[in-house]
Amino acid sequence: MAPRVASSEAAGIIEHMYECLDLFSEPTRAWFKHAFGEPTEAQQAAWPAIHAGGNVLVIAPTGSGKTLSAFLSAIDRLMGERAARSAKGVTVLYVSPLKALAVDVAKNLQAPLEGISAQCDAMGLHAPAIAVATRSGDTTPKERRAIVSHPPDILVTTPESLYLLLTSKARRILKTVGTVIVDEVHALAGTKRGAHLALSLERLDLLTAGPAQRIGLSATVNPAGEVARFLGGARPVTIVDPSSHPAMDLRVVEPLANMRDLHSADAPSRSSGAGVQRPATPHISGVTPAMQRLAERRGLAVASENGNSGAGGARHGAASAEAAGIAGVRDDRASGSIWPVVERSVLDEILAHHTTLVFVNSRGLAERLTARLNDLYADMRGAGHAIASPEGREGFAEHYDAVVGSTTMLVQSHGPDDVIAMAHHGSVSKDRRKQIEEQLKHGRLRCVVATSSLELGIDMGSVDLVIQIAPPLSVASGLQRVGRADHRVGGVSHALFYPLTREQIIGVAASVESMRSGDIEPLAIPRNPLDILAQQTVAAAAMDDLKPDEWYATVRKAAPFAELDRDVFDAVMGMMTGAYNTEEFSAFRPALVWNHEDDIISARPGAQRLAVTSGGTIPDRGLYTVVLPEADAGKGQRRVGELDEEMVYESRVGDVITLGTSTWQIQEITRDRVVVTPAPGCTARLPFWHGEGDGRDAGFGAAKGRFIREVTKGLRPASTYEGPDTGAAGPDGGKPRFDDGTGRRLRDDGLDGNAIDNLAALLAEQQAATGVVPNDRDLVIERCPDEEGDWRIVLHSPYGRRVHEPWAMAITDRLRQRYGFDGQVYAADDGIVIRLPDGEGTIPVRELVTFDPDDLQRIVETQVGESVLFAARFRECAARSLFLPRTEPGKRVPLWQQRLRAAQLLNAARLKRNFPLLLETARECLSDVYDLPALRRIMTGLNAGTIAMHVADTGTPSPLAENLLFGFVGSVMYQYDVPQAERSTQLLSMDPDVLERLLGTTDISAVLDPDVIAEVEGRLAERTFWNELAEDDVVGRVTRYVKTHGPFTTDRLIADLHLDAEDAVHTLDRLSQRGVLLRGTFLRTAARSGDADAQGTGSSHDGTQWLHRDVFRRIRALSLAKARKTIKPVPPDVYQTFLLDRQGVGPVGGARYQGADGLMRVLEQLEGVSLPITVWETSVLPARVADYTPAMLDELLAGGDVIWVGDDAGDGPSSERGRHDGRIAFHPADSLLIPAHPDAATRPAGGDARAGDAASTIPDAILGVLASGGAYRADQLAMMTRERWRHDGAETVDPRTGEILPSPWSDRQFEEALWSLVWRGAVTNSSLTPVRALGAGTGTVRAPARAARRRIRVQPRIPQTMAGLWSAIAAEPEEREPYDGTTGHGGDPDRKTDVTEAGAGADGGAVTPERLAIARVDALLDRYGVIAQPLVDKEDVPGGFSGLYPVLKRMEEHDMLVRGLFVAGFGAAQFAVRDTVDALRDADASHSRSAIALDATDPAALSGTAVAWPDSAGRPTRRAGTLVVLVHGRPVLYAAPRSHHLLAFDHDESALRPACDELAYTLQRRMSYTGPSAGGVTFADLDGEPLTQRNDATRILHAAGFTPCPQGMKLYR
Repeated sequence: MAPRVASSEAAGIIEHMYECLDLFSEPTRAWFKHAFGEPTEAQQAAWPAIHAGGNVLVIAPTGSGKTLSAFLSAIDRLMGERAARSAKGVTVLYVSPLKALAVDVAKNLQAPLEGISAQCDAMGLHAPAIAVATRSGDTTPKERRAIVSHPPDILVTTPESLYLLLTSKARRILKTVGTVIVDEVHALAGTKRGAHLALSLERLDLLTAGPAQRIGLSATVNPAGEVARFLGGARPVTIVDPSSHPAMDLRVVEPLANMRDLHSADAPSRSSGAGVQRPATPHISGVTPAMQRLAERRGLAVASENGNSGAGGARHGAASAEAAGIAGVRDDRASGSIWPVVERSVLDEILAHHTTLVFVNSRGLAERLTARLNDLYADMRGAGHAIASPEGREGFAEHYDAVVGSTTMLVQSHGPDDVIAMAHHGSVSKDRRKQIEEQLKHGRLRCVVATSSLELGIDMGSVDLVIQIAPPLSVASGLQRVGRADHRVGGVSHALFYPLTREQIIGVAASVESMRSGDIEPLAIPRNPLDILAQQTVAAAAMDDLKPDEWYATVRKAAPFAELDRDVFDAVMGMMTGAYNTEEFSAFRPALVWNHEDDIISARPGAQRLAVTSGGTIPDRGLYTVVLPEADAGKGQRRVGELDEEMVYESRVGDVITLGTSTWQIQEITRDRVVVTPAPGCTARLPFWHGEGDGRDAGFGAAKGRFIREVTKGLRPASTYEGPDTGAAGPDGGKPRFDDGTGRRLRDDGLDGNAIDNLAALLAEQQAATGVVPNDRDLVIERCPDEEGDWRIVLHSPYGRRVHEPWAMAITDRLRQRYGFDGQVYAADDGIVIRLPDGEGTIPVRELVTFDPDDLQRIVETQVGESVLFAARFRECAARSLFLPRTEPGKRVPLWQQRLRAAQLLNAARLKRNFPLLLETARECLSDVYDLPALRRIMTGLNAGTIAMHVADTGTPSPLAENLLFGFVGSVMYQYDVPQAERSTQLLSMDPDVLERLLGTTDISAVLDPDVIAEVEGRLAERTFWNELAEDDVVGRVTRYVKTHGPFTTDRLIADLHLDAEDAVHTLDRLSQRGVLLRGTFLRTAARSGDADAQGTGSSHDGTQWLHRDVFRRIRALSLAKARKTIKPVPPDVYQTFLLDRQGVGPVGGARYQGADGLMRVLEQLEGVSLPITVWETSVLPARVADYTPAMLDELLAGGDVIWVGDDAGDGPSSERGRHDGRIAFHPADSLLIPAHPDAATRPAGGDARAGDAASTIPDAILGVLASGGAYRADQLAMMTRERWRHDGAETVDPRTGEILPSPWSDRQFEEALWSLVWRGAVTNSSLTPVRALGAGTGTVRAPARAARRRIRVQPRIPQTMAGLWSAIAAEPEEREPYDGTTGHGGDPDRKTDVTEAGAGADGGAVTPERLAIARVDALLDRYGVIAQPLVDKEDVPGGFSGLYPVLKRMEEHDMLVRGLFVAGFGAAQFAVRDTVDALRDADASHSRSAIALDATDPAALSGTAVAWPDSAGRPTRRAGTLVVLVHGRPVLYAAPRSHHLLAFDHDESALRPACDELAYTLQRRMSYTGPSAGGVTFADLDGEPLTQRNDATRILHAAGFTPCPQGMKLYR
């Protein structure tokens, strides 16, 4: 055990205060006395131990002079030895875990160096020049070269930079190192980064003449012996621990008297005087009503990292309450959020102090809080401004809906004078960080909001206050953060803690008590991290050949590898030298070679480059570098910061973001960089980053549980408590309180009165709900039903996520094994949530969650290998082992590529027993991520009864359960953070295999270009492999063959490999069954006429060719890319002309179609388009069918060829959905795309009501009657509905007499209910007469949302709006005949593409999501000819363009569609049929160039949707009834008859005259359909200029048929 020098021992050794200074030279001693007066207790104890030359671990609070205690001896020695020493090299090596700390220490060293040098001069002594340099990731190449050419005496570096130095020629400068100082050693010892450093230090000792003295420094160490073992390795370490406690003034601040009432955050006195009405809470998709209410009570909290509900730092869905309500902040208009009052309080504290350091627990929150503080400060100074849409949208909300991405919050941009806070975190550029650190150090900043980037050891002397938002990440982290305030010898650190929820008060109070007592979380050194061993072995062998025995001895000197078995060591050496040489590992070339004859491990070419470009231990979390353009950055690109990969995926060129308190506009997004330019003054989106938290330590969890248990004992209900007030805001007998002792304890902990009252209320409410407040000795299982009938089981436990996650894994396995279903199980720091389906609530929950400890360990060890965690950690282990190399230094490899390659390695590794990376991944999961020993202790305590388990049933979630359930809500809601393409595919529930069968054919030779096949075959033939396969390895040889060849036949394979035919055929079949090999026709033999080997590549006797899956993808991608390059885009006006012709739209009198057949073709082409009936019949249909009359449409409806479906989308408030402008869509009667209404889907067949259906409202009764499939007149339907409703409806009891009254009935109520079903898409009619009656204002029927539940009696009547036969729309697509895609085509050249028929019979004709998706593509192709995102955005397509993309992509792969840039401005992803592309190219020659007037909402009108409006004097909008006139495909005139305005986009008379003529003809035709009531149309102005004056415009209008009138120009009917 390492010897310890305690304070009492130090006092005995040091008799006088200055005795330890006698160890130094006279100049050093004189300077120290002059600068500091007397040494601190830590220095007095450390200097004798350091002077003795042994390894020393110094443990002392922040601000106690630890760093100087380590450096002063080395500096003093340097002063004496420097003059005599001629060799150049580093003598003192300082290693810091943080770059910022390294820079800070390097600067702080100047004071003692200059002071001692000046003292030498004063004494007439020679003062040698001591050079200091910093080498880190921020060091420029020029500075690095200077370090090598002129080595400093003291080198300040980081673990990664030390590793790079040791793995390069620059390592020679380290041969003279005599002292190594490892600062903040606790931050390294318990991590793989520390294990990596430990091996680097052993490599350093091999390089130097003798082992260097190692000095470790830390303020927070537990246990000290373990950290000392890490520091010294195999050598002893003296522990210097004066056992002094830091001087701290800690207070817990809660501005709200009642945190349960979050609306009090809107109170004027607490929120800048702004008290406004709370806006309506938006609906959260995908969650139950109960969870929705939980979210509302939490103020719509969102994630700490990315802005989406409930996701924790690692997106585990933890209710990270540091973000609880941040989304609700709109200036001071909080939607039930605590943030406004917290922000105001924090700002007040900032203004009351000189410099404040605010710590938060995530980068995203650092940016958000910084922005909000600056907004508040600017508003206070009167410099704030309203937030505007970055895209210039109208009706814009400051927070986007969650489904559009994670960056939901927008902030202002401010000038320098209006900025009071700066953000500092790891994703801010080094230049920005340095600037902030310098300004902070010199007191020029009022506030910095930081993460752990400013946590460790950095001397910020001007900071006089630290604020911690939410509980700190750990007790050690809390001590470090608090220590930044008044960071000097003898200083007192002042800190404020702001809990954001009542639950966080517990965490903060427990943290404060642990900080005061020094009860720090224990750390454990990782045992034998094999990935670190693999990396360091490559690095060491790249510099010198290794003897395995000697290297093994060196490795075991490092503490993490002290117990490394030789067998495991040899397995790692084998892994890195090619012992695993089967075909599965061919893609993973080993970096080393093991010469077993000479027993030497040496490096292959490129090993040194691999080690330095891909080394390190910090995993790649997917960060894009943000840089300025080269033109703006001078020499090279200047780094601005980093953004999360998914944040980049959700951003577009032109977006404005904030990063590091500055706003930037995205100019370009490359594969690994985001190029930005400054955008001052612009409203910006806040970024987000994924984080990863380790979860609460089980030891601190026990301390928190103990705190709850002890404090709860002192809780006194209001009725029994009679003691004095314990800190409440005011005497209130209705509040629970604490007894005197507990109250004093909490006040001693720093809690203010509000915090104490809120804590008492929380514990009292929890006790009332569950009987027992969960603590370290009492766990509580809470059973609570939700509205859907499912059961939520909440296991309350304080022991942290590292314990709960493996526990949850075992519970999931038990549910699956014992009960046969997968329950939703979610683990968080405060417990586990289990959601059981309806009917499973009788499961004995106590038995469900308790296990035998040995069985539990076995289950977790078995299940962890199949978890997502294992796959993610395996990727990181593989990267650390250099199996996932970076191609270029500084260039990131996209995470998706890393995941694919890691998955390939994982699949290969699973075939090998005890593959080292599998062992290491399992060890990391079970030891580093999970805390299985703690879980075993808890389970043993549960079985022994020392820990009690209580079960409670609650009707609504208890307060602590709400916190957990909100995290569970977040895990459900986070589906919206899945990238859009993935999310939409999930919404469609499409099976790619089924899609392939629907589209597929085995002859895809038309898709693959023969020249591309030859090119790929040539490249594949050049591949070489590092390993030779054995002759008897048939599978391996065949697998390698198929990977390196294009299309081949079985005969060719047999001939080339000289294989037995049976073995070859069986191997090919097995590879085909595994999906590795594809079978089909990939290349026609005719394509290689003259090829001597045509028979070899052509078809064999059975016509079958084979092709490897990856080779096929490569050929296909190159073939498609080649095809796309041949396509040139046409301008939007050419496409507009093409579209008019495609849809048969012509000028008045020039429509293409005629008669009922023509109308049927039009309705089929416009299937699913929702428009008001007046627009259909006065504009859309007459523009396409020359002889259209309403009777023709009635004929199709009456004959059952077409049905219409109501649509309430965009119709305004629900109380107006029955009004005349309701929209309808038409569908062929046998179409797959007729929308299924969910209400109808729940009605039983045959019209029988479900037993126990208590919600028998009139709409329910109508659907029940129509469920039989009949069609009824209104009076018949009313009678049958009334009977059914009275039979099933609830009885009404007179409250005065108790008499049972018959259910009231109203015909008006029936009408309203029926129309509400119409607009919800559940009911249709055989005629359009009722809809036309509504449009004409005849018998208008209102349909308020809750009208169906009224119980009023009126006289029955049948209004005109109830004519025709009413029927239900089929509930599910399966109830309709499969749509064959051929209705109404005939011989029309524009018929649909028949893609729906492509796979007919592939799945028996069943209506599946895949068929629906293909049918939807078919309809869009028929309508537009081209499918592109701007066109799909016009439609109400489920999932949008990204939802269709998988179908479109596969159709392209099957040569059904081509992809390219067909229309300029429509994006890169455009799809069309080849014939359509040819027609589009020939648009100028074949399409009409006449002027055409369309309703602005017409599907053929692109202006204002897919194509932007041209510049004009006004602001045109797409509104029903407005007209746009096109000439040669370009908008020329815009007319709004209702508002009497005209806008001209082109004032050239050659365009304007035909436009006005066509406008007049179209208005005349429209008036002929609207009837005699239409007396004419008047326009008052054109481009804002009155038409009452004579000018060119009035002249042209007059020539078109308009007549001057007092209001302007009028067109008479």
